[in-house]
Amino acid sequence: MTRDYSAFLSRKMKDDGSERGSSPLEALGWHPYFAQQISVDELAETPPVRIVEVHRNTLHVIGDGFDETIPPLQETTVGDWVLLDRDHPRSSRVLERKSLLKRRAPGTDRHVQLIAANIDTVFVVSSCNQDFNIARLERYVALAFEADITPVIVLTKADLVSGIQSYVDAARAISELVSVVSLDARGDEPAEKLADWCKPSKTVAFLGSSGVGKSTLTNALAGSKSIETQPIREDDAKGRHTTTRRQLHFMPGGYLVLDTPGMRELQLADAAAGIDDVFADLHDLSTQCRFNNCRHMAEPGCAVLRAIERGDVEEARLGRWRKLKAEEAFNSASLAERRTKDKAFGKMVRQIKKAKDHKGMGR
Repeated sequence: MTRDYSAFLSRKMKDDGSERGSSPLEALGWHPYFAQQISVDELAETPPVRIVEVHRNTLHVIGDGFDETIPPLQETTVGDWVLLDRDHPRSSRVLERKSLLKRRAPGTDRHVQLIAANIDTVFVVSSCNQDFNIARLERYVALAFEADITPVIVLTKADLVSGIQSYVDAARAISELVSVVSLDARGDEPAEKLADWCKPSKTVAFLGSSGVGKSTLTNALAGSKSIETQPIREDDAKGRHTTTRRQLHFMPGGYLVLDTPGMRELQLADAAAGIDDVFADLHDLSTQCRFNNCRHMAEPGCAVLRAIERGDVEEARLGRWRKLKAEEAFNSASLAERRTKDKAFGKMVRQIKKAKDHKGMGR
């Protein structure tokens, strides 16, 4: 029987009534959501650990009294909580996730790439230079919305431009549900301006292109220069890959930060709801169209096109919405087809093995 052990693993009170500091598990981002998935027997036999780093052939996990590397587990990613079976690590159970960031893997191979699990806030980072791209920001925000993660747009290099407000206004126009913060990634500004989301026991992640300041922001929050950074190219403001793997970093404030490599390609899949949340105005208008299957191209009675004629919606925004929805639908269908084929192939293999076993028994 699974019981709620959140009280057992939560903060305790001192004899004088004051609150103790976070437990080792809470410092790693432990939450009642995970505690409710554990039975008393599992808690004693397979202690919870969190994946803080993924290597090619190992996982780095940390728990209460644990700091080890274990063999890789199927379908896991940085941020996952695992009930560690020390005798048989590959049999360790992965706890149900509170959130999951994923994308269609780059290239032509049709599969999902897991980015990170159990993130509370995603800081979508963009520089105030040629890197600034509304369509890319919309993709990242849709990714966060789909995962039920709070997105915050962080505009870096604000100290290097005179017209910062134009960047802020453009970012705010993406969604009224998303906060926008402009700052200098160096010094004290990141800790001051991101404090509302960087609370004890929380896990935050920086996502964005190479060279936008993700590693610089992590260093600023840590109060150190432990993570290597590199300058951008002057001719096109493109960054060089500094971070090469996804890793959780412990911050002095009692929270964790995930620094990620820059993503040259962010293909969305299984993210229809997230896209609708980003383009909530267009989604709501589409429900008023005369036809349920309206493509918002030239159909009569299209509420979206009427809004564009009135000047209520920018035509460019409609174009980005249509493009993103079409891409997501294609990717989702491709992945579903791949899953079906994989399932059929697995069934065939099992049938062949079963037939061989039956034939062997008949000899």
